[in-house]
Amino acid sequence: MPAADLLVGPLLRRVVGMQATIWVETSAPATVTVRTADGATGTAPTFSAYQHHYALVVVSGLTPDTASSYEVLLDGEPVWPLPGPYRPSVIRTRAADDQDQPVRLVFGSCREATQHATGRELPPDALDAYARGLAATGDPADLPDLLVLLGDQVYADETSPTVRRLLRRRRRRPVGSPVDQVVSFDEYTKLYLESWCAPETRWLLSTVPSVMIFDDHEVVDDWNTSAAWRAHARAQPWWGERISSGLASYWVYQHLGNLAPAEIAADPLYAKVTAAEDATDTLREFGHQVDRESDLAPAPHRWRAVRYRWSFALDVGRTRLVMLDNRCGRVLEPGRRAMLPPGEWSWLVDQAHGSYDHLVVGSSLPWLLPPGIHHVEAWNEVLADSHRHWVADAAEKLRRAVDLEHWAAFRRSFDALGALFARIGGGASDEATRPRREPGQPGEPASISVLSGDVHHSYVARARFADPAVVTPVHQLTCSPLHNQVPDAMRLPLRLGWSPALAMAARALSRTAGTGRPALRWTKLAGPYFGNAIGTLRHDGRTAEVTIAGTTSAGGLQEVMRHQLTSG
Repeated sequence: MPAADLLVGPLLRRVVGMQATIWVETSAPATVTVRTADGATGTAPTFSAYQHHYALVVVSGLTPDTASSYEVLLDGEPVWPLPGPYRPSVIRTRAADDQDQPVRLVFGSCREATQHATGRELPPDALDAYARGLAATGDPADLPDLLVLLGDQVYADETSPTVRRLLRRRRRRPVGSPVDQVVSFDEYTKLYLESWCAPETRWLLSTVPSVMIFDDHEVVDDWNTSAAWRAHARAQPWWGERISSGLASYWVYQHLGNLAPAEIAADPLYAKVTAAEDATDTLREFGHQVDRESDLAPAPHRWRAVRYRWSFALDVGRTRLVMLDNRCGRVLEPGRRAMLPPGEWSWLVDQAHGSYDHLVVGSSLPWLLPPGIHHVEAWNEVLADSHRHWVADAAEKLRRAVDLEHWAAFRRSFDALGALFARIGGGASDEATRPRREPGQPGEPASISVLSGDVHHSYVARARFADPAVVTPVHQLTCSPLHNQVPDAMRLPLRLGWSPALAMAARALSRTAGTGRPALRWTKLAGPYFGNAIGTLRHDGRTAEVTIAGTTSAGGLQEVMRHQLTSG
C-alpha cells in the first residue's frame, strides 16, 4: 500500500495537442505518475501548502484521435481507477488536423454539494445526472470536448450540515468569524472534498476536460459589488484571512488547471510554489497581494505590470473560448466602475484577433438580463453615484439588498462589450478597427455566444444591433443552476422582467437618471426554465446550436430547450 492516498481527483483539466494535465490532491507527499494504456506518461512531485499536498501532472506522448484509459500511481503504487461501477477514466484527443471536427462545450454554474450533504430538499443534481448518462453510453465519441464551469463551484458562505459541524468544533478561528461560513484555507479544502468526491462527479471530472471561473460564493455573496461593500467587508476582523484563503484555494483547486502546459511552465507563482518546501506563506501572501491589487488606480500600464490575471483563453478546433473574471478585478471607484480593468480589457480585445469560426465568452454573470431588470440596475448605478448623499445611500442599500451588480450595473463595460461584438460581427465602419483575420478566413465569425450562470434560471436571448452591417448572430446563453434553486418568490419577477410593458416602464425609469438609450436591444428566444439544468453548445462547421437539459424527479435529464444559433 502507498504511504499516500488519493484524496481528491484525478481531475482531467486541459488536453492540448498531444498533452494533457491531471490534477490531484494526496494525503501525504508523493511522486505522482499518470500512465495511459497506449504508453503516454507524466510524473510530478507533490507540492505542499497549509499541510495539504497537490500535484499537476503533464502527460505527454498521447496518440491523436484516441480515447486512452489511464491510471494514477503514487510512489509507484496504483491508486486509480477505483473498483466500482464506472468504466475507466480516459483521455480523449482530437485528430492531429482537428479543424473540421465538431466541438461540444458542456456548461453550467451554481452547484451546492451533493444532495445528502446539503440538508436541503433540492431537485436532482444536473452534473451528477449528466455524469450518469454519459457513463451509461460507454462510447468515447459521446464525450464532450470541454466542461465549462461558470462559477459557484463551492459555497464558502452557505455550507452543508457536515461542514457546519466541522466549523463548530474548531477552536481557533479569527475573532468574529461567521459561525457557519468557511474562513481558513483548510476549511476551504473541505468544500472541495465534499463537492468533487461523489462517485458520479469524480468519474466525470476524471474523464471530461474542464475549465472553471469563480463567482461570488467562492468568497462571499455579492463579492465586490461596490466600493462601499468592499470597505465594509475589509472592516471585518476575519476578512483578511477569508479573502487570502479564498483566492489561494481557488488558485490551487481551480485556476491552476485552467492553464495549458506551456502557461504552467511560464507562471511565476507556480514556479515559487513548486520550489518551496512549504508554500503556505507564498500562497497566503499571494492571496493578500491579489486583493490589494484591486485598490490600484485603474491606469492601463499599472494593471498590465502588476495584476494577476484570472481570465484566460483557449481554442478547441475552430472555437475560441475566452473566460472572464467578473469579480476580483472589478474597478469599483465611483464614476469609473468597470467589470474589467483597462489592461484586462485590452487583453480581451486582443483575444478577438485571430483565426476562428465561433467566439464564446464565458462570463459568470449574464451580459444580457431580462430587460426590465437590466434597466433597473442601470438606473440604480447612476443614483448610487449621486452627489446627494441621501440618494446615494438609499441606492447603495437597494443595490446590496436585491443584488443589482451584473453587467447592467457596470454600464460602461456593458456598452463596451456590445460594441466589441458589433465590430467583430462586421459592424465596424473602418476596416482597420476590425479584428485581424488569417488569410482565407471569412471576415466575421459564424457565431458569438456569451455563456453565463449566477441567476438560477436558464434562457436563450439574442442581441439586436442597430447597425445592419452586424451579420454575426450574438446570443446570451444562461444555464443555472446545476444544483440549487431560485426562491419561489423570485420566479414571477424574473418572468415579468421579459415583459415588453415592464421593460418599457423600467427603461423610462432609468432615463430619469440620465442613463440614455442602450446601443442595442435583445429578445428572449427560449426560457426561462427554473429547474436544475446543464447546457451543451455544439459547433459544427459554421453552424451553432444550444441545448438545455433539466433534471427529472428520477434523477435523469430531459431536454427543456433547443435553439439553432446560426442560419446555416
